[in-house]
Amino acid sequence: MRHSGVRAFLGRAGATLARGPVAVVLAEDAVEVGSTLSHHRAAGFREILLLAHPALDLPPGTADGVHRIDHDVFADDALCRALNPLIAAAPGTWFLYCYNAEYLFHPFAETRNIRELIAFHAEERRDAVLAYVIDLYAADLARHPDAVSQDTAMFDRIGYYALDRPDPARPGAVKDRQLDVFGGLRWRFEEHVPPARRRIDRIALFRAQRGLALRPNHSFNIEEYNTYACAWHNNITVAIASFRTAKALKANPGSSDAIASFRWPGSEPFRWRAQQLMDLGMIEPGQWF
Repeated sequence: MRHSGVRAFLGRAGATLARGPVAVVLAEDAVEVGSTLSHHRAAGFREILLLAHPALDLPPGTADGVHRIDHDVFADDALCRALNPLIAAAPGTWFLYCYNAEYLFHPFAETRNIRELIAFHAEERRDAVLAYVIDLYAADLARHPDAVSQDTAMFDRIGYYALDRPDPARPGAVKDRQLDVFGGLRWRFEEHVPPARRRIDRIALFRAQRGLALRPNHSFNIEEYNTYACAWHNNITVAIASFRTAKALKANPGSSDAIASFRWPGSEPFRWRAQQLMDLGMIEPGQWF
């Protein structure tokens, strides 16, 4: 079903948002929209919302069973403008947000769906899950000049680091259980990435509550949502495997000509399995036995 905007969708949503978890996909272009929607449907999301520019043409059948919502995806803070009204309208509902050509992977995803993860995480009194955005890129840019290829996707197995997050309200202090995480293409090609966009941590999976709002830097206004774990033990973390940065670096005239290949000694073929990310320590099962 297609809706003329977020307001129009909310006016007709009925019980749709109550049937969570809900995946919200913002389509910046038509690249891999179909595979993104299919991946998250298979992961166990009961409802999928596709935010797309009204002029975006998709192949027939791409958005079957999906709520397509017309949205100006090129406006400043386009994601926040759409997601925050959805949060306000559905307290208690679990949401995922991502972009097209991005794919959620969580521990044991081969045998357990997202609803099982959420049920376990909620039992641990946690309302948000930290995600690391793992950059994917085509192995051969001559064959795939947009840097997108599921069949030959690669990623960086090394080159990640984290820094304590400074607390602006307390000069010299850091925020409790919060980290700024860096790595992947945004680290290796940082000269082409604005400083504010170099972090790869994202609270991508969360439970809505009254007063909660996403900020443009991918953090929330309730600080506990931004923590990587509770105070007493480690919690689950997940990954968003994403072609978005590679796609942008090859689409931007300022960086495209400077990058002949994304491959380096730290590259590894991506096998599209969560176990690969667990083996490398990129996602954490926490106390999930």
